[in-house]
Amino acid sequence: MDADTLLAAGLKYDLAGPVATITLHRPDVRNAQTPTMWRALAALGAEIGDDVRVVVVQGSGHSFSAGLDRSMLDPSNTSGEESVAGLLALSDEELSATIDAYQQGFTFLRDPRFVSVAAVQGYAIGAGFQLALSCDLRVVADDAQFSMKESALGLVPDLTGTKPLVECVGYARALEICATARMVGAAEAVDIGLALTAVPAAELEAAVADLVGALTAPIAGAVRETKALLQGAADRSLDDQRRLEREAQTRRFRELAALMQ
Repeated sequence: MDADTLLAAGLKYDLAGPVATITLHRPDVRNAQTPTMWRALAALGAEIGDDVRVVVVQGSGHSFSAGLDRSMLDPSNTSGEESVAGLLALSDEELSATIDAYQQGFTFLRDPRFVSVAAVQGYAIGAGFQLALSCDLRVVADDAQFSMKESALGLVPDLTGTKPLVECVGYARALEICATARMVGAAEAVDIGLALTAVPAAELEAAVADLVGALTAPIAGAVRETKALLQGAADRSLDDQRRLEREAQTRRFRELAALMQ
């Protein structure tokens, strides 16, 4: 996607060697998200090349993302922007297909070809929380505030955040966070497994850079194979996991042998 199209959707994209950076760029509304942004994220994700090893997702300004742009819930909105309120006019099948398209703006971050890192400062609310959860790893500023606000609007989290939330914090804590729509601060996020570490906001960029450097140091194939192994480990039997480890290691041996020739 060209830069102007991305900017119109509220996004920026930068590529520096093996590191791609996606920036939510609507700082005047705390990077509130729209359906147009979700579709652009999906299209952008489909274009990420095999040479990319790390994808960093961040927000412009002082917040990661304040969630859904509330104007998208207003049936009287005449901006021409695709709106969530417009979903009400669709059949159940059309509505489901549309949400599926939105979800693809989140699911690409789980691609085993690269490791995705969310750099979170300020608010990560609703869709913002779910975007951070779509990433493999989260590094947060000490002012970060997470909240799954959907229940307060009479809705459910539908942008693929429920599964990773349970995987991070367990069923009971995930239910409590979603059902109460309360804020989870940076320190608690680290304590319960939502985030790797919390640092002062002024040190967030450096902390993410250090992590990215560590992630790109090993041979690329080893990290990709390891991510694929770990992603499905909880849902597999030990025998299946052992088999996949053997198959992955065989591929690693073959690739390393080829490099040494």
